Amino acid sequence: MQNSGIGGWPARRAMMSPDRTAFVFEDRSLTYAEVHERVTRVAARLRDSGVRAGDRVAYLGPNHIAFAETMFATHVLGAIFVPLNFRLAAPEIDYMLGHCGAKVLIHAPQCADVVAALTGTPRPDEIIPLDAYESWLAAGDPAPIDVPVAQDDIALILYTSGTTGRPKGATLSHANLIWNTYNMLIGVDVTGDETTLVSAPLFHVAALNQTLLPTFAKGGRSVIMPSWDVDACYDLIEKYGVTWMFGVTTMFAAFAASRRWAGADLSSLRTLMSGGAAIPPALIHAYQERGLVFCQGYGMTETSPGATFLEAGQSTRKVGSAGVPVFFADVRVVRADLADAFPGEPGEVLIQGPNVTPGYWNDAAATAAAFAEGGWFRSGDVAYRDKEGHLYIVDRLKDMYISGGENVYPAEVEAVLFEHPAVAEAAVVGVADETWGETGHAFVVTRPGHAVTGKELREFLLTRLAKYKIPRYVTFVDDLPKTSSGKIQKLRLRDPAVPGTFVFRHPETAVPRRR
Repeated sequence: MQNSGIGGWPARRAMMSPDRTAFVFEDRSLTYAEVHERVTRVAARLRDSGVRAGDRVAYLGPNHIAFAETMFATHVLGAIFVPLNFRLAAPEIDYMLGHCGAKVLIHAPQCADVVAALTGTPRPDEIIPLDAYESWLAAGDPAPIDVPVAQDDIALILYTSGTTGRPKGATLSHANLIWNTYNMLIGVDVTGDETTLVSAPLFHVAALNQTLLPTFAKGGRSVIMPSWDVDACYDLIEKYGVTWMFGVTTMFAAFAASRRWAGADLSSLRTLMSGGAAIPPALIHAYQERGLVFCQGYGMTETSPGATFLEAGQSTRKVGSAGVPVFFADVRVVRADLADAFPGEPGEVLIQGPNVTPGYWNDAAATAAAFAEGGWFRSGDVAYRDKEGHLYIVDRLKDMYISGGENVYPAEVEAVLFEHPAVAEAAVVGVADETWGETGHAFVVTRPGHAVTGKELREFLLTRLAKYKIPRYVTFVDDLPKTSSGKIQKLRLRDPAVPGTFVFRHPETAVPRRR
């Protein structure tokens, strides 16, 4: 086989285990043989649309079997798959499609309004709605396709919100995905009879690379949820005997808070895995008290995503730790001068390994800035290591916060706030939120002679940004705390204990406190 990338996996699995179930979605099951045939047909249709090696194919929609089939089919041709966040607004999707130059877009029915609102150029040559997907697929030629694909070829472009106000397209090669899969197979002991619940969004790197791909490589069964729902999760665990699932803090918190928690039969679950943000130890203990193995990991889109992992054997003794470096990667914690920090000393996390991104799509400057000397990727996250080498995440050097498992970069929100005619200055910080873990708090200085309310600003943002990026709180201030060079001091906005900060009297009013 000339294809040494991910696109060869359906054919290889069809040869090894043709009759095993590969995917379950809404009571529909597909064997590996069926997936291989369907992927081949989709690849043929994409080829008919002019897709060739290196071209980009985008997918916009919630979790669906078509997501996985389109991804594999794209990789059969040596093309690049671009999964898009269906929660984003039309201008955001417009930018990403134009930036990556997608040749084909496949989208779910619920995204039709967003697609209809696209105005950017270049537009995809072909746009395929998911409600026409089955007939479109059926017309594809099932004859085998095998084109040369090298492991160093780019497989994915995953857009992450940018600190400069524009999202960046993190590229992952086939090698990145393969090495990440190796790391997961070592860390989790994935088996051929695994039944994995894919409940987090597949357009995120964790659900795709930490659950679906390792399960597929081992010949296990992936039960795909369209979207997260607590009761549906309980039902699927019971119906299919789910053995492995991934989730973020909000998902696991809601699951444990359900009225079904105490009496549910969860005996089939072998491993629960989380990442994206630190899990409160109290929540981990709640699962351990049910006799469940709860493992944390740490990583990011640019590391495919696994950088560290806390294996099952250490999950009780090291509660709260993100674990040690995955088998095929190295992790350092460094000071500002890039010297290694001592145990217990906070520093920036650096990662190096075959799972690390080669860079950002069409952004040489961002790529250069992301790496330190020696090819170490700069995470922008602060952590410390204990004497045994276990990592504990402390904070972020960057201003990013995580709301309901979604990364939010304040600069992107601030850039849109500045588009409002009443806004002179704006700063956004993440604050604690019982429901979403973190939410946004915007501090706004209005232009002389202009008036605007927090509600009006949120409505303004809702037409331009995804809902989860909209700050829950808006505080109007006379000015923003700044350094002598004019940089906004966000620490003084985040922490009321810092001298000179603001006294919050109401989400939409505030009185500056001078000292």
